[in-house]
Amino acid sequence: MTMTRDPDKWARLGSALRESRDRRGLTQDELAGHADVSTKSVQEAEAGKVPKSRMPYTLSRIAQALGWPAGAVDSVLAGGEPPGGWQRVRVEIEEEQAESIIVNAMVQATDNATSTEIRNAAKIALDELRRHGYLRETNGTQPNGLSGNA
Repeated sequence: MTMTRDPDKWARLGSALRESRDRRGLTQDELAGHADVSTKSVQEAEAGKVPKSRMPYTLSRIAQALGWPAGAVDSVLAGGEPPGGWQRVRVEIEEEQAESIIVNAMVQATDNATSTEIRNAAKIALDELRRHGYLRETNGTQPNGLSGNA
C-alpha cells in the first residue's frame, strides 16, 4: 500500500490513537513506555502529523501497545474503523457553567463589544448547545438571565 499524504486521514488516525489511549487510561508517557518509543513519537502520532517520507516505525509499536491488530494503522488511514470503534461521548453541563465559559471566551476574543452584544452572542451559543442536546431545554424560560433584559 502506498503511504497517503492526506492530512485529514492522518488527523483521523491521530484521533483514533488518542481515543484508544484514553479508553485504556494511559498517559502519553505511559503509552510511550509500553511501546518503547519516545513521548514525542506518541504526541506526533496523536497530533496526526503527516510523515515526511515514509511510515514511521513507531506507529506500529504504538498501535501494538494499544492492542491494535497488525495492519490496523493502514486500515484506519484507508478509511476503516479503528479497533474498538469510536466512542461517542455526550457531555451535559449546567447552563450557568456553559454561559460563564462562553462569556469569558467572548470577552477575551472581542475588542470594543458592549456587554449587551456579548450577552446576546452568548444566548445564541447557548441556544445552539441546547439544540444539539448539550443543555436541557428550558421551555421558553431563560434561567441564565439572558432573556434580553440587558
